[in-house]
Amino acid sequence: MKIIINSHAKINFGLNIIRKREDGFHDLNTIFYPVDLHDVLTFTKADAISLTTDSHELSADISSNLIMKSVRALEEFTNKKLPCKIHLEKKIPMGAGLGGGSSNAACTLLSLNDLYNLNVSIAELMKIAAGIGSDVACFLRPNPTFGESRGEKLTDIDFHINKPMVLLNPGIHVSTVWAYQNITPRMPDYDLRTLVKNETDDYRIYRDKVVNDFESPVFREFPVLRKLKEDFYASGAGFALMSGSGSTLFGIFSTPEDAVSFSERYKDRYFVFTQLPDNDESTL
Repeated sequence: MKIIINSHAKINFGLNIIRKREDGFHDLNTIFYPVDLHDVLTFTKADAISLTTDSHELSADISSNLIMKSVRALEEFTNKKLPCKIHLEKKIPMGAGLGGGSSNAACTLLSLNDLYNLNVSIAELMKIAAGIGSDVACFLRPNPTFGESRGEKLTDIDFHINKPMVLLNPGIHVSTVWAYQNITPRMPDYDLRTLVKNETDDYRIYRDKVVNDFESPVFREFPVLRKLKEDFYASGAGFALMSGSGSTLFGIFSTPEDAVSFSERYKDRYFVFTQLPDNDESTL
């Protein structure tokens, strides 16, 4: 038996770091928004566990991959061995603020649960996911969600981006640990849950309201990211923001033509993904 699953990336539509907790983690507020960009995972029953990938970045350190961590966590929870061949076709840039590794982890939990008919409930999978990583749980249900606490406390929300969107990653690695060490937690000026209640097609109204607190330290360290965000706006984006701790930025455009034009300028230098409305086609 074989299971093939698309492992989707996410963006953070707003990210507020509120306080540092006694356990060393940080309380935050964010909107996790799934996008069309995805890896592909294939699971096949086998006599032993193995993981292969087309990613040269991952192939050197398979044992510490979040996919393997998820297998071990599910084996421990069920007290069963779950031998299988896993192949990862990598499309999501690594360390980019798009949650690729966390998405892979969540898809591993879902797929092995089905492959071996484990009948682990979604509530139990959510608890297992929280032990693997703070944002793993949001990928178990790939819907827009409001995340709080460490990011593992999730509430489904009615929020949809119905305009063309471009994701751009310039290949700059931003250490999440470094980003948290250099951020000053604060209470947000704008409640992201209010955004959902006032959903609109004019994303320009969010420019001064919806922020990513990581932009301040990350842009100081990597000024090119600030310039890229400015170019999103100069090129017609109604709204632009960095996702996660970087270095991916995304911009929301009014027309497909503007989105594609922006993508064309950067596609030969950087990783670019264009997500068009449902009646169009998303492209790398």
